[in-house]
Amino acid sequence: MELAHSLLLNEEAYSQLGEVQKAEFIFDWLRYLEKLLLATSRSDVREKQKTLVEQLLSLLNSSPGPPTRKLLAKNLGVLYSIGDTFSVYETIDKCNDLIRSKDDSPSYLPTKLAAVVCLGSLYKKLGRILGNTFTDTVGNILKAMKSAESQGRYEIMLSLQNILNGLGAAATSCHRDIYKAARSCLTDRSMAVRCAAAKCLLELQNEAVFMWTTDLDSVATLCFKSFEGSNYDVRISVSKLLGTVLAKAVISKHPGTAASRQSIRRISLEEVLELLGTGFLRGSSGFLRASGDMLKGTSSVSRDVRVGVTQAYVVFVSTLGGVWLEKNFAAFLSHVLSLVSQSHPKATQTQIDAVCGRRCVSFILRATIGGLLGEKAQIAAAKDICQAVWKLKKVVDAVMSDGNLETRLGSADLAAGQHMLVCALQELGNLIHSLGTTAAPLLQDSSAGILDSVISVTIHPSVSVRLAAAWCLHCIAVALPSYLTPLLDRCLERLTVLKSSPEAVTGFSFAVAALLGAVKHCPLGIPHGKGKIIMTLAEDLLCSAAQNSRLSAQRTQAGWLLIAALMTLGPAVVSHHLARVLLLWKCVFPVSPKDLETEKSRGDSFTWQVTLEGRAGALCAIKSFISHCGDLLTEEVIQRLLPPLPCAVDLLTQLSSILKTYGNPLKTSSVVYRQRLYELLILLPPETYEGNLCAILKELAADLTAPDTQVAAFTFLLPPLCHQEDLLILSPLLQETDHRFIEEQLLLGNGIACGSLEYDPYSIYEKDVEGDSVPKPLPPTLSVISSAVKLFGVVCAHVGEPQRLLILEQLLDSIKHTKGARQQVVQLHVVSSVSTFLKYVAGSKGSLGPEEVRRPTLALVMGALESPNPLLRCAAAEAWARLAQVVDDAAFTAALAQVSFDKLKSARDVVTRTGHSLALGTLHRYLGGINSSQHLNSCVGMLYTLSQDSTSPDVQTWALHSLSLIIDSAGPLYNVHVEPTLSLIIMLLLNVPPTHAEVHQSLGRCLNALITTLGPELQGSSTSVSALRTSCLLGCAVMQDHPDCLVQAQAISCLQQLHMFAPRHVNLSSLVGCLCVNLCSPYLLLRRAVLACLRQLVQREAAEVSEHAVMLAKESREELTPDANIREVGLEGALLTLLDKETDQRLCQDVKETLNHMLTSMAVDKLSFWLKLCKDVLAASADFTAVTCVDMMQEEEGDKGDDASVLTNRSGDQSHAFTNPRWVTRVFAAECVCRIINQCENAHSAHFDIALAQEMRKRDSRNDFLVLHLADLIRMAFMAATDHSDQLRLSGLETLLVVIRRFATIPEPEFPGHVILEQYQANVCSAWIASGVVSDLNDLRRVHQLLVSSLTKIQAGKEALSHLYNESASTMEILAVLKAWAEVYIIAVERHKNHKQPLKTTTCSEESVRNGSYSSDGLLDLVHTDLGTLSRLWLAALQDFALLTLPSEFASQLPVDGGAFYTAETSENAKLHYSNSWALILHATALWLTSTGFVVADPDEGASNLSRPVTPTSMCQGSSSGAAVKSPEDVYTDRFHLILDATMESITACLHALRALLDVPWPRSKIGSDQDLGIELLNVLHRVILTRESPSIQLASLEVVRQIICAAQEHVKEKRRSAEVDDGAAEKETLPEFGEGKDTGGLVPGKSLVFATLELCVCILVRQLPELNPKLTGSPGVKATKPQMLSEDGSRLVSAALVILAELPAVCSPEGSISILPTLLYLTIGVLRETAVKLPGGQLSSTVAASLQALKGILSSPMARAEKSHTAWTDLLRSALTTVLDCWDPVDGTHQELDEVSLLTAVTVFILSTSPEVTTVPCLQKRCIDKFKAALEIKEPMVQIKTYQLLLSIFQYPNPAVSYPYIYSLVSSIVEKLQEIDKRKPEDTTELQIFQEGIKVLEALVAVAEEQHRSQLVACLLPILISFLLDENALGSATSIMRNLHDFALQNLMQIGPQYSSVFKSVMASSPALKARLEAAVKGNQESVKVKTPTPKRTKNPGKNSSIQLKTHFL
Repeated sequence: MELAHSLLLNEEAYSQLGEVQKAEFIFDWLRYLEKLLLATSRSDVREKQKTLVEQLLSLLNSSPGPPTRKLLAKNLGVLYSIGDTFSVYETIDKCNDLIRSKDDSPSYLPTKLAAVVCLGSLYKKLGRILGNTFTDTVGNILKAMKSAESQGRYEIMLSLQNILNGLGAAATSCHRDIYKAARSCLTDRSMAVRCAAAKCLLELQNEAVFMWTTDLDSVATLCFKSFEGSNYDVRISVSKLLGTVLAKAVISKHPGTAASRQSIRRISLEEVLELLGTGFLRGSSGFLRASGDMLKGTSSVSRDVRVGVTQAYVVFVSTLGGVWLEKNFAAFLSHVLSLVSQSHPKATQTQIDAVCGRRCVSFILRATIGGLLGEKAQIAAAKDICQAVWKLKKVVDAVMSDGNLETRLGSADLAAGQHMLVCALQELGNLIHSLGTTAAPLLQDSSAGILDSVISVTIHPSVSVRLAAAWCLHCIAVALPSYLTPLLDRCLERLTVLKSSPEAVTGFSFAVAALLGAVKHCPLGIPHGKGKIIMTLAEDLLCSAAQNSRLSAQRTQAGWLLIAALMTLGPAVVSHHLARVLLLWKCVFPVSPKDLETEKSRGDSFTWQVTLEGRAGALCAIKSFISHCGDLLTEEVIQRLLPPLPCAVDLLTQLSSILKTYGNPLKTSSVVYRQRLYELLILLPPETYEGNLCAILKELAADLTAPDTQVAAFTFLLPPLCHQEDLLILSPLLQETDHRFIEEQLLLGNGIACGSLEYDPYSIYEKDVEGDSVPKPLPPTLSVISSAVKLFGVVCAHVGEPQRLLILEQLLDSIKHTKGARQQVVQLHVVSSVSTFLKYVAGSKGSLGPEEVRRPTLALVMGALESPNPLLRCAAAEAWARLAQVVDDAAFTAALAQVSFDKLKSARDVVTRTGHSLALGTLHRYLGGINSSQHLNSCVGMLYTLSQDSTSPDVQTWALHSLSLIIDSAGPLYNVHVEPTLSLIIMLLLNVPPTHAEVHQSLGRCLNALITTLGPELQGSSTSVSALRTSCLLGCAVMQDHPDCLVQAQAISCLQQLHMFAPRHVNLSSLVGCLCVNLCSPYLLLRRAVLACLRQLVQREAAEVSEHAVMLAKESREELTPDANIREVGLEGALLTLLDKETDQRLCQDVKETLNHMLTSMAVDKLSFWLKLCKDVLAASADFTAVTCVDMMQEEEGDKGDDASVLTNRSGDQSHAFTNPRWVTRVFAAECVCRIINQCENAHSAHFDIALAQEMRKRDSRNDFLVLHLADLIRMAFMAATDHSDQLRLSGLETLLVVIRRFATIPEPEFPGHVILEQYQANVCSAWIASGVVSDLNDLRRVHQLLVSSLTKIQAGKEALSHLYNESASTMEILAVLKAWAEVYIIAVERHKNHKQPLKTTTCSEESVRNGSYSSDGLLDLVHTDLGTLSRLWLAALQDFALLTLPSEFASQLPVDGGAFYTAETSENAKLHYSNSWALILHATALWLTSTGFVVADPDEGASNLSRPVTPTSMCQGSSSGAAVKSPEDVYTDRFHLILDATMESITACLHALRALLDVPWPRSKIGSDQDLGIELLNVLHRVILTRESPSIQLASLEVVRQIICAAQEHVKEKRRSAEVDDGAAEKETLPEFGEGKDTGGLVPGKSLVFATLELCVCILVRQLPELNPKLTGSPGVKATKPQMLSEDGSRLVSAALVILAELPAVCSPEGSISILPTLLYLTIGVLRETAVKLPGGQLSSTVAASLQALKGILSSPMARAEKSHTAWTDLLRSALTTVLDCWDPVDGTHQELDEVSLLTAVTVFILSTSPEVTTVPCLQKRCIDKFKAALEIKEPMVQIKTYQLLLSIFQYPNPAVSYPYIYSLVSSIVEKLQEIDKRKPEDTTELQIFQEGIKVLEALVAVAEEQHRSQLVACLLPILISFLLDENALGSATSIMRNLHDFALQNLMQIGPQYSSVFKSVMASSPALKARLEAAVKGNQESVKVKTPTPKRTKNPGKNSSIQLKTHFL
């Protein structure tokens, strides 16, 4: 293919190719040429232009395929527009000649078509340059059209459209001719031609004024005609034409002279609407030619015309735009509603017509009001609709009041208004639903009186109006949950009062049911007591039904409806009423079959009607119960449900005889009864009605083959039984579109009604399937069939095989015995049921049964496979494969496939070929590859042949679809076929005419499946792979250029797949361009494909996608997509706009995800852009008054004509990128702001640091940081937080919260302290106070005041709160307030602490104090005043939580009426709220109890001022009066346990709470004395440490462990003390042993506190240092590994664990301490060994320091000296010392890199802290001394310094037995060292330090030495010191080190002299030189003192200094 990439066609390469490759080669060359021409310079193009033109024209004759001819024409146009134009006339003539040619053979056709397309392209590109040639051309083309076939007519229309486009006004002379030609094409039999004609006329009307003036009527009539028998595409194109032309007529200002102006009259809006109305009501028969039957009133408008006109209405209004609609809304509304009024009885003649008409009207209203108006305008529209409702209601009232005069006339009038009312009410409901809480002002506006008007029509005589009113109330309640309870109360009250009016009973029961259905959409629910009221009312209605025959039917229905709706409230409510419901259920049916017989003999048709109604209602209620309260279905309940079932089935079998007896009036109710029973049985497990299976099966068979069902409802029974993918090949109507709501009626066919609420009032409370629209149940006659079909599948699978065989044969016969249309209906029902049956058996892995059962099944399916109805064939193919799946036998499967092969080979008719080709595909789908490759080969071969059958596009479509299924399921087996399949696909794509879009769609699916099969192989670089890849890309390119939107969608999803597997090879810029163009396509599936693809692209390369989109928008001349303004707001802005307009849920989800991915990867880099986007969306809403929205669709037609009037107001609002975004979009924008802040958190720290940000901004102005936009962030959050919409307010507050928390450390921004909603009010306040942003107390007081007001409100307890919502809502509010207070209190206490101890680091850095001016106690004082109340409420809340978290087996012991803040019935919902807030409340309570030290008795304790005493004292007592009788000690104990129990769940807050508690002595004594409690707590902490990775949580846990051990120590000490006091006189020996391990030393796991602590500490240590675990290291001994540094967190944890270990011996008895000592020593020395790393400067790592500290603690334990444990301890300690000494020895010959200093320090700790007998054992002592000697020889100065320091401490040890051996062994070497330094003179500070430390050691020796040796020592010391003294001359020139030495020596001499004067004098005397030197130095020193102040004693590096201090304090 590379050869194709040149400017001129490479003819040499071209001639060598085969036929198929030639076509590919040409197409590829033309694609390349198109790009190349634009990039080549003009001169180069002109040079080769002649050859190029020749090459292109020669291609015309090579019969190019459709995509090729389109590209060829495009290239010719571009070539001439860039190069010279002189030869263009020749080209045009040549094309015209080709068209004139008389050759009519099919082979010549492509050439003719190509010539037509070329002309169109040339005129479009060159336009008026071509002068007058166009008249000939147009004439020639129009002449050719007369003899052209459909493809020709199609291309000619499109070509004329291009010619008109290029010539503009210059083509006026031909307008009429083109108009005439297009008229005939608009009603062509080919749908594609109709679409093309519509496009041509749409282009024509831009210039041809007559179309929207004089000929307007005929254009309209023509369009109505065109709608007849149209398909979806035609309706879209023609409605666009009609809507645009009519809009033009309304807004045009006519140009031209005065004379011409008089002749053209201005057309008014009324006339235009009248025109559309005519089409809607009378169809295409026009005004005048009303035929006879029309006048007689028998013919009905065909549905497709009505649907087409409906779409035209929408286009008409959209073109005029939102502002126009706002101005003319009243007129428009009254016109649209009048379409279903009585003044046009034709439109609503039958119920079916009426329902369809209403659907159309609803669609018009929804699409215009919902789609074009901003929220402000929508509110105004709602008021107008409400006015309309009032007017219609007045008519009804008038008729009702004089009912007796002319009752008949009245009823006609009533019927008149009913459909208008239904439409108005439904739209009102939808409007309010979409407005959400923004509609609040509308409902509060008393002048509008919305609620009154809706409630007043609830008693309208027509059922459908009553239902619509109920639905409207449902929508209001969902939109504004605060209205739910008041509305419910109002309806219940009216229902009780008006019990005697039949209309009121049904109307208000509908309303109550609808409102109950709304509860699940309102998270806050309704008060629990409402359930009881409704249940009582329902019972009352059912019981009183029999009293009054006029009301019995209504009351019965109402009663059961209420019960059924009540079930939707879920188990929590229903469980209280279950017994009564079951009782009613039992009473509704007769007890035995005998009773049923007697019933039959009594009664008349009316009583039977009521009875059936009642029983159907009961069945419905139980069905509702089962589907909504599954949790209550225990065995026992099921047993109580079952008894009435057999009787219900009996009645079912009797129905036909009852019907015979009482005739027609019972017909509907019997059908409803059947349907309800079937629905219930479908839900129940089949085992429950085993006994009745056969009876049910018979009834089902009778229903399915009943003689009276006339209508074949294929389209609603079969789609669920077909596979989703297969539906795509049938009718585009089955696919999802934006017009699904109205298109559905065409799908169902003329005799069938669409779904509507009045067919099944019970559906009013069910969760609706499709978002927010009205439920649409089908008529009972249809739904009963649908239920029967579902139930048949289940029942048939459960009966015995003989019955199954029997019933299948019976069904087969019933098909054979009927004829014509009847047969079709029966076949449909039977095949549906068998299909369901097979699906059920396959799903439940059952078996079909023996050979005999297969036969009838196969015959049934086979018959359907060859049915003329395509849907039935599709379902049959599915069943065919299911049959093979169920039988699961290879031979059977092969036989099935063989049947299809044979049929396909022999049959020639379309039906058989399509059916069996699909059957092959489905077999593969369910049995994957059918296991043999030979099979695959024959299948593929067969389908290849079929797919090339160009005589029948249907066969091609089905065969290709089937092929795509086989490719999908064959997987790798298919690889051999990939190349031939791909070339087949490309060949077909290049040759199938564009008019057969369905073939192209199937080709697209095949290509998609092939790309998936190839997968990542597509990245390869081999020639074969790159050829495949090129072909795939080529196929995508062909489909992208296809006019059909669904084919384009396929192209996009293929490219998406390619991009996933081989991203480098997909041209991103052209793909993004294609996506941007289709963002706002009118086809839903195309938009979905675009977004699915975008979502995938932005995950990988968001920035590139965004850049490409903006570049394309800037380059393209015309706006890419009229609705999305990419040029100004980028792709992101366009997506936001789309999100605002889009109604499809799935699409919106994709848009949001795409934007989130883009935000995640780009927000930080394009910060200003994203913030501006969000701000524009939020700001657009804030300005409600400036709503001047012109819908963007105008831009398509608008700017071209002279319709300036509409466009005048556009200049004003162009500044706003977004006009009136909906609240949902604004909420999304607010969420985006929070996300942007989060993204910045992970980026540069400057985002939250204003100084740094400003500095970096100065360095580079492109730097952008979040903190610089702080004012904007706050403004956005504030705009959102003060909006009309609650959801937006919550998002705004959420954003405020994030902003406050993130920016709290930044100097105060100007910020308004307003806060809104109650529950959030508390949270936001606490965040604001806690953040420390406000330092001034007065500012704080304002916010604090808000908190106080919330507190006073909740103090009244749960009774005083509003009853608008469920009780759990008030629980939520109370807890939110308490939690907020808790937060503030915790902060206050922490700040208070920090001020008292300025050095202590705060635990919570964010909350630490931000500025010194803060008065720390201020905040605490503010809180203090309310602490009394608060603490009581906090304790009450904790007690509630403790009760709620008890396991279910204690349920019986819980208080009957709930807790302090929750009621017993709502406890389940309340749990959630408690679990959200209890942790902080707990922490606060703990801090409060700590502050009072558990001793302040609360004055309110006894008589609490809550509505009931809620102190924890009432916890376990049934009565709450016993509160005051407990002693304070008990009260505290209760409180303490309450807190402990609660602690076991949320982590951090709890650990803080525990820590605070255990800071106080009283709780510590509690824990200490109750050992089990301590152990339980330790086990919980152990679990926490095991399950939580966070170091902060683990540290906090260890802190609590330490406190528990301290508590235990205190307890043991206390007991020992008291024992000593008591037994003071007794002998010491008899003292009992306290502490763990008692006299035996045994520790029992699970019973021992020490054991639990050890477990926990080992867990921490081994996790950080796995080498400590002997199991891991594989040897029990000490295995040497390289020491390691731990992370900071790790070191912290290890140190904390060691501290705890050191405390343990004190908790044990002496024997106990012996048990644990080896473990303690092993762990401590292990940590030392593993972490003794050498650090620079000789510092010790923190873990080593901790282990030395712990070692010291253990060694100096009193237990070491206690007589019972002394000897054992001594042995163990000696072993430990040996272990430490062993650390030096090389292991396995390698030397360890341990830090000698750490080990020496450890040895020193042993020497100094243990009793002498441990270390004075000669062998140990010798080893220790050797270690010190060796250390002195080490060259590292730091080691020497440390060794001297350690020796100093040993030498000074008071016990000579310990210190003398060291002195004897080491002094000589120390003196030698010092003399050596003396000779060298020290050079740097470290040597100076070594010298100083050495001297200190000698001085210490002098002090320790005995009298007789002292003189020798002093005599050694003095010469060394004096040698460093300097005289005054030398002192001036000396280095700083020498000077320091001099000072040091002099100072020491001054001290030694006086102390040992005799020795001093004698030495001086014996050495005059020394004496002279000393005197000179003293004199020199005095001189220098005069000059300057003396230098301090030591000038050392302060860092080292501190580290040395650290080391010495262990000793």
